[in-house]
Amino acid sequence: MGQALGCVQVDQSTVAVKETFGKFDEILDPGCHFLPWCIGKQIAGYLSLRVQQLDVRCETKTKDNVFVTVVASVQYRALAEKASDAFYRLSNTREQIQSYVFDVIRASVPKLNLDDAFEQKNEIAKAVEDELEKAAMSMYGYEIVQTLIVDIEPDEHVKRAMNEINAGKWFIVWTARLRVAANEKAEAEKILQIKRAEGDAESKYLAGLGIARQRQAIVDGLRDSVLAFSVNVPGTTAKDVMDMVLVTQYFDTMKEIGASSKSSSVFIPHGPGAVRDIATQIRDGLLQANTLQ
Repeated sequence: MGQALGCVQVDQSTVAVKETFGKFDEILDPGCHFLPWCIGKQIAGYLSLRVQQLDVRCETKTKDNVFVTVVASVQYRALAEKASDAFYRLSNTREQIQSYVFDVIRASVPKLNLDDAFEQKNEIAKAVEDELEKAAMSMYGYEIVQTLIVDIEPDEHVKRAMNEINAGKWFIVWTARLRVAANEKAEAEKILQIKRAEGDAESKYLAGLGIARQRQAIVDGLRDSVLAFSVNVPGTTAKDVMDMVLVTQYFDTMKEIGASSKSSSVFIPHGPGAVRDIATQIRDGLLQANTLQ
């Protein structure tokens, strides 16, 4: 109905190209416009002023002979003040931009090794943007907003080989760390064993000192007892005193065995004769020891 009445509507962020009998007339801004078709006025087309994005996939080869696919994203938009140039001067804007991108990528990436290409993505993107500006895209009514290198994809076999290399490096690092951990653990166990041995030796040394002191105290006590008994009981000999001491020790031992909660049944001969035999055996042992000395 609007076209029949000669009215057209131009949406926001869009301009319309108006022609009169096939010749460019003017650019219509967003809004409603009167267009008397009866006198040759018509809309040749519409042009969006929004930022558009063109993703370009370009396959090329690096300096170390690795084939990669570089994905570049070019963001561009038409200039409102040069809408007529953007509409008439380029027949296919996207193909025109894509050609420049191909040319720059295939000239830049072959100068870089694969690792350098990953590290210098910003430099590649800057080169593409500079080339598009050098191509005077503004002369054709377009502005390059930004250029990004969003991905660099090596060949599948190359990626698999790189992953295997990285896995090998990781395994070497992991093995080295295990070796260090094993050495540290062995050193720790060694220190523990040394400390345990030193503690055991110190314990045995102190136990030996205790036993030696105990025996010395027993000997001193026996000597003092014999001397005191001989003085207080005239006519007794050292043999009589030793027999009495041995009998006393014998009964003390029996008492300790019976008082111990962990002792089991012990069967030993008991009676005066047995005591006399034990005293004789101890005395003989002491005499033999003195003889050997």
